[in-house]
Amino acid sequence: MGRLMDILLGRSKPAAPDLDQLFALPSAAVTLEAAASFTPTGRGAVCFATVEGAAFEQIHREVRALLDADSDRRGSPVSLERDDYGYTWLVSRRSPDELPQLVNDLHAVNSSMEINGFGPQLLCSLVGFRDPDGRPLALVYLYKRGTFYPFAPLPGGPGQRRDSALELQIKAVLVNDLRVEQDLGRWFPLWGAPGL
Repeated sequence: MGRLMDILLGRSKPAAPDLDQLFALPSAAVTLEAAASFTPTGRGAVCFATVEGAAFEQIHREVRALLDADSDRRGSPVSLERDDYGYTWLVSRRSPDELPQLVNDLHAVNSSMEINGFGPQLLCSLVGFRDPDGRPLALVYLYKRGTFYPFAPLPGGPGQRRDSALELQIKAVLVNDLRVEQDLGRWFPLWGAPGL
């Protein structure tokens, strides 16, 4: 009866998180470079609502150990940062040509948090891109929706602005590569996001 009422009232169930959607990013990056000249920066991040306590500290240590165990890494590839809005970001840094490995990092962080009961705190993941003129772009994965959207902040100038025309262009370019979020109201600006 509940399903029938949902259909009659036009209510739909939100899409379940599907972390395997992240693995579509490397092929989407090829399309993005060919169509719009944006290439990966080698930076990506997972954002989650800040969680306190010993359980979270344990997860953080496990995730960091998992990612740091990769023998190809140099320096300090993983950091935990808080943004101005109080959200926590686990940022992974790779060489720009290591997008598949970066995607594996993001998938591992999301999966580890999900398995350990922190799925409700997961908000989004992003991968950074730049064009030859240095314009930034992020492909953002909304954890609770299982969809992606582009975010293109405009540098400089007064206030925070985004390049909405570019975002719509990127949406059209990637529609066959990624599950793109159709509700533009959910294309949240990620001002000052670590990893972008």
